[in-house]
Amino acid sequence: MEELGLRWLLGQGVSLVALALCLVAFASKRDDRLFVLLLFANVAFAAQFALFESWVAAGISALIVLRIALVRRFPRHRLLMLVMLAATLAVAALTWSGPRDIPALAAGLLGTWGMFMLSGIAMRAALAVAALCWVISNLLAGSIGGTIAESLIFLTNVITMLRLRRDARLRYIHG
Repeated sequence: MEELGLRWLLGQGVSLVALALCLVAFASKRDDRLFVLLLFANVAFAAQFALFESWVAAGISALIVLRIALVRRFPRHRLLMLVMLAATLAVAALTWSGPRDIPALAAGLLGTWGMFMLSGIAMRAALAVAALCWVISNLLAGSIGGTIAESLIFLTNVITMLRLRRDARLRYIHG
């Protein structure tokens, strides 16, 4: 029981590190900074899910680290996107434990498509929906910090989309 308590506390602590990284990432208007910070945040999320023994979520979070690195170097690369979608499905198939894994799988697939094929506001909208899937996944895993992290990521992402839209409108008005 003591090990379970320590593992639970470590999972919560790691999720708070991920929270801080994600908030800074999604508050950024620059896609490149967003991607770099998300690399580190997803390492923390993978560790958190492993500590909670939510293996599909842990595997997909780890795979997201590779996805972010690839999409930064090869944006809009359809073949790589398809390879990453297949890898996401393979990770899920190898670690599947039941219906509680569906939200993590949906988040991984949607995030992969959004990051490879979209940019700016459209990409952030896809990532916002993926964040809602991660909220559910964190709730199912029992992660208080992860649930708060993904909820705040969703809200921060929506606010940043509004800021980008406002900036575009101001550029249009002022030439």
